[in-house]
Order: sequence, then C-alpha cells, then structure tokens
Amino acid sequence: MKVKLYILFLCCVLTVVGCKDDEYVYPNVLTEMVDIRTDSSGKLSYLDTDTGKSYQINERSGLEGFTPDSIYRTLSIFEPISDETKDLSATLYSCQFVISVVPVAEETFKDGIKTDPLDIDRIWRSGKYINMVLDVMGKDKTHILNFVDKGIRNNDDGSKTLAITVFHSQNGDYEAFTRKAYASIPLWPYEDKLSNGDKVEITINTYKEGITTREFNY
Repeated sequence: MKVKLYILFLCCVLTVVGCKDDEYVYPNVLTEMVDIRTDSSGKLSYLDTDTGKSYQINERSGLEGFTPDSIYRTLSIFEPISDETKDLSATLYSCQFVISVVPVAEETFKDGIKTDPLDIDRIWRSGKYINMVLDVMGKDKTHILNFVDKGIRNNDDGSKTLAITVFHSQNGDYEAFTRKAYASIPLWPYEDKLSNGDKVEITINTYKEGITTREFNY
C-alpha cells in the first residue's frame, strides 16, 4: 500500500466526517485516536487501533471520497460489532482528522522555528504515537502545527533520547477564544534508530509553564 501523509491545519481539526449528529445517542462505543485506511477506491475500509487490533469498517453512507490507498490519523467514535480473533468489524459513527506528520529536521524550516504558545490539555503515548490534546488561542486565521526533529543524543547510560519540538505559528491571529487541537507525533519512522530503553522528549512552549518538556519511553 502506498502511504500518503497529510499536513492538516488547525482549521481542519474540528472538521468531522459527515456522520455525526449532535442529538444522536451513541450505543456502546469507543472514542480513540486510531489510524483509518482507505481502499483503492478511496473508501474508509479499515480501522487500526494503537493496541494492534484491526477492524473492517461496516458499510454505511459517508465513507467515500477520500484519497485511495492512504492512511488518516483520526479521533474516532466507533462500535466494535465483532471482537473475536477473526473477522473483526466495527461501525464508524464519527471521525475527526488529527494533525499527524513525520517530524522534519530543523533546517527544513527556511523561515525559522515558530513556537507561539498554547497549552497542554493532555499528552500521552500509545502504540506508535505520542498523542496530544492542545488548547489553542485564536480567532479566525489558520494556525500551523508541525513537529521539529532536533536529533538523537546519546545518554551516559548508553540509551538514546530523541528530541522533538512542537512547531506552532499563530499566523498573526488574535487570541480571542480557546479551541481544542488534536495531534499525534508518529514514532514509527524511528524504528531503526531507537529501541527499548530509549526516550522521546517533547518540548512545547505553553502559556502556563513557559517552555516545558515531557519525556516518554520509546
């Protein structure tokens, strides 16, 4: 499968695939950050969780019109219909695109690294990602969120630490109100560079703490 990665700006973060009804009462569902795969026709076909389960998405309207043979990182509401070892399936009720791009080297940013402040609502490691729910101050302009690979350093104990800085440009926007931004930093590009016992250090400029770091086991 040819995997395509998408840079999703904050204006897209609140976009929901057309299957959400605010007055709908969902059945017994899960709400998780997951990968959703499309088939050769551009239809959402499989949902892959960070715990390693893969569910075939049950037929319904609103699953078409996406880029063929691609993977989207999403915050999804879904109901596992079958949870046996074989033939796992799920009904997808809602999926919200998540900003998830491979970190790039500092020299890639020709205009410098922007670290306009935001706040951390939640940050955690799951599967091959570090996930974040961020509080972003803005009004009506498109913000840009990205991840800067600051390199891997060797530690005294023989382990390694990958340093990543969160890039955030307010693009001159007014700090009028707060909205949520959902992001996942992919760790799978580092499978041949890091191993068990190594660390990942995330640096973020925040309103509440100033420049702060969070460290996770790889």
